[in-house]
Amino acid sequence: MTEKAVARSRGAEEAEERADAERNRGRLLGLLGYFLRRADVYTFQSFNAHMAEDRISPGQLGVLLMAEANPGINQTRLGKALGIDRSTLVAMIDLLESRALVARTPSATDRRSHALKLTRQGEAFLKAMQPRLARHEAELARNLSAAERRLLMDLLARIAPS
Repeated sequence: MTEKAVARSRGAEEAEERADAERNRGRLLGLLGYFLRRADVYTFQSFNAHMAEDRISPGQLGVLLMAEANPGINQTRLGKALGIDRSTLVAMIDLLESRALVARTPSATDRRSHALKLTRQGEAFLKAMQPRLARHEAELARNLSAAERRLLMDLLARIAPS
Protein backbone atom coordinates (compact mmCIF):
# COMPACT_ATOMS: atom_id res chain seq x y z
CA MET A 1 0.00 0.00 0.00
CA THR A 2 1.36 3.46 -0.86
CA GLU A 3 1.96 6.16 1.75
CA LYS A 4 -0.97 8.18 0.38
CA ALA A 5 -3.27 5.18 0.62
CA VAL A 6 -2.15 4.49 4.20
CA ALA A 7 -2.73 8.14 5.15
CA ARG A 8 -6.21 8.07 3.51
CA SER A 9 -7.02 4.84 5.32
CA ARG A 10 -5.93 6.26 8.69
CA GLY A 11 -7.88 9.46 8.05
CA ALA A 12 -11.00 7.46 7.18
CA GLU A 13 -10.60 5.34 10.32
CA GLU A 14 -10.22 8.42 12.50
CA ALA A 15 -13.29 10.06 10.93
CA GLU A 16 -15.30 6.88 11.50
CA GLU A 17 -14.16 6.69 15.14
CA ARG A 18 -15.22 10.31 15.69
CA ALA A 19 -18.62 9.63 14.12
CA ASP A 20 -19.07 6.51 16.28
CA ALA A 21 -18.17 8.46 19.40
CA GLU A 22 -20.80 11.07 18.53
CA ARG A 23 -23.42 8.44 17.74
CA ASN A 24 -22.81 6.23 20.74
CA ARG A 25 -23.13 8.81 23.49
CA GLY A 26 -26.86 8.24 23.69
CA ARG A 27 -28.44 9.75 26.79
CA LEU A 28 -25.15 11.32 27.85
CA LEU A 29 -25.86 14.14 25.42
CA GLY A 30 -28.79 15.18 27.61
CA LEU A 31 -26.82 15.24 30.86
CA LEU A 32 -25.43 18.54 32.09
CA GLY A 33 -22.98 16.70 34.32
CA TYR A 34 -21.50 14.94 31.29
CA PHE A 35 -20.67 18.25 29.61
CA LEU A 36 -19.38 19.76 32.86
CA ARG A 37 -17.06 16.78 33.29
CA ARG A 38 -15.80 17.01 29.70
CA ALA A 39 -15.14 20.73 30.18
CA ASP A 40 -13.38 19.96 33.48
CA VAL A 41 -11.09 17.39 31.84
CA TYR A 42 -10.30 19.77 28.98
CA THR A 43 -9.64 22.61 31.43
CA PHE A 44 -7.15 20.53 33.43
CA GLN A 45 -5.39 19.31 30.28
CA SER A 46 -5.06 22.87 28.99
CA PHE A 47 -3.89 24.15 32.38
CA ASN A 48 -1.25 21.44 32.66
CA ALA A 49 -0.02 22.08 29.12
CA HIS A 50 0.29 25.83 29.62
CA MET A 51 1.54 25.84 33.20
CA ALA A 52 3.88 22.82 33.17
CA GLU A 53 7.03 24.91 33.66
CA ASP A 54 5.49 26.54 36.74
CA ARG A 55 4.98 23.19 38.52
CA ILE A 56 1.69 24.31 40.03
CA SER A 57 -1.78 22.81 40.24
CA PRO A 58 -5.03 24.71 39.70
CA GLY A 59 -5.75 24.40 43.44
CA GLN A 60 -2.35 25.80 44.39
CA LEU A 61 -2.86 28.68 41.98
CA GLY A 62 -6.21 29.37 43.63
CA VAL A 63 -4.48 29.58 47.02
CA LEU A 64 -1.90 32.02 45.64
CA LEU A 65 -4.51 34.22 43.97
CA MET A 66 -6.68 34.30 47.11
CA ALA A 67 -3.64 35.18 49.24
CA GLU A 68 -2.82 37.95 46.77
CA ALA A 69 -6.35 39.36 46.91
CA ASN A 70 -6.74 38.87 50.68
CA PRO A 71 -3.41 39.42 52.45
CA GLY A 72 -3.51 37.84 55.90
CA ILE A 73 -6.47 35.55 55.17
CA ASN A 74 -6.72 32.69 57.62
CA GLN A 75 -6.68 29.07 56.49
CA THR A 76 -10.29 28.39 57.53
CA ARG A 77 -11.68 31.24 55.42
CA LEU A 78 -9.37 30.34 52.56
CA GLY A 79 -10.51 26.71 52.58
CA LYS A 80 -14.18 27.70 52.65
CA ALA A 81 -13.73 30.22 49.82
CA LEU A 82 -11.99 27.66 47.60
CA GLY A 83 -14.03 24.63 48.64
CA ILE A 84 -10.90 22.78 49.83
CA ASP A 85 -10.93 20.58 52.94
CA ARG A 86 -8.55 21.38 55.77
CA SER A 87 -6.07 18.51 55.30
CA THR A 88 -5.75 19.12 51.56
CA LEU A 89 -5.33 22.86 52.11
CA VAL A 90 -2.64 22.38 54.76
CA ALA A 91 -0.68 20.13 52.38
CA MET A 92 -1.00 22.73 49.60
CA ILE A 93 0.14 25.56 51.85
CA ASP A 94 3.05 23.44 53.13
CA LEU A 95 4.18 22.92 49.54
CA LEU A 96 3.78 26.59 48.60
CA GLU A 97 5.61 27.60 51.77
CA SER A 98 8.47 25.19 50.95
CA ARG A 99 8.78 26.98 47.60
CA ALA A 100 8.85 30.32 49.48
CA LEU A 101 5.73 31.53 47.63
CA VAL A 102 3.64 32.09 50.78
CA ALA A 103 4.34 32.67 54.45
CA ARG A 104 2.19 31.72 57.43
CA THR A 105 2.29 33.91 60.49
CA PRO A 106 0.37 33.53 63.75
CA SER A 107 -2.83 35.54 63.74
CA ALA A 108 -2.76 38.68 65.86
CA THR A 109 -6.34 38.02 66.99
CA ASP A 110 -6.47 34.20 67.34
CA ARG A 111 -3.46 32.17 68.48
CA ARG A 112 -4.97 28.99 66.98
CA SER A 113 -5.06 30.55 63.52
CA HIS A 114 -2.45 31.52 60.96
CA ALA A 115 -2.52 34.40 58.51
CA LEU A 116 -1.38 33.64 54.98
CA LYS A 117 0.49 36.15 52.83
CA LEU A 118 2.27 36.04 49.52
CA THR A 119 6.01 36.49 49.78
CA ARG A 120 7.91 38.74 47.39
CA GLN A 121 8.90 35.56 45.59
CA GLY A 122 5.20 34.60 45.41
CA GLU A 123 4.35 37.99 43.92
CA ALA A 124 7.13 37.60 41.35
CA PHE A 125 5.95 34.07 40.57
CA LEU A 126 2.40 35.23 39.85
CA LYS A 127 3.68 38.06 37.67
CA ALA A 128 5.95 35.73 35.69
CA MET A 129 3.28 33.10 35.08
CA GLN A 130 0.54 35.57 34.12
CA PRO A 131 1.19 35.39 30.34
CA ARG A 132 0.87 31.58 30.41
CA LEU A 133 -2.29 31.80 32.50
CA ALA A 134 -3.71 34.33 30.03
CA ARG A 135 -2.98 31.97 27.12
CA HIS A 136 -4.69 29.13 28.99
CA GLU A 137 -7.76 31.29 29.66
CA ALA A 138 -7.82 32.44 26.03
CA GLU A 139 -7.71 28.82 24.86
CA LEU A 140 -10.66 27.91 27.09
CA ALA A 141 -12.74 30.82 25.77
CA ARG A 142 -11.58 30.61 22.16
CA ASN A 143 -15.08 29.80 20.85
CA LEU A 144 -16.90 32.29 23.09
CA SER A 145 -17.50 36.00 22.76
CA ALA A 146 -16.67 38.16 25.77
CA ALA A 147 -20.39 38.30 26.64
CA GLU A 148 -20.74 34.51 26.32
CA ARG A 149 -17.71 34.01 28.55
CA ARG A 150 -19.22 36.23 31.26
CA LEU A 151 -22.58 34.47 30.91
CA LEU A 152 -20.96 31.04 31.20
CA MET A 153 -19.11 32.11 34.33
CA ASP A 154 -22.35 33.49 35.82
CA LEU A 155 -24.22 30.26 35.04
CA LEU A 156 -21.48 28.08 36.48
CA ALA A 157 -21.44 30.22 39.63
CA ARG A 158 -25.16 29.46 40.02
CA ILE A 159 -24.48 25.72 39.79
CA ALA A 160 -21.67 25.81 42.36
CA PRO A 161 -22.34 28.81 44.59
CA SER A 162 -19.54 29.94 46.86
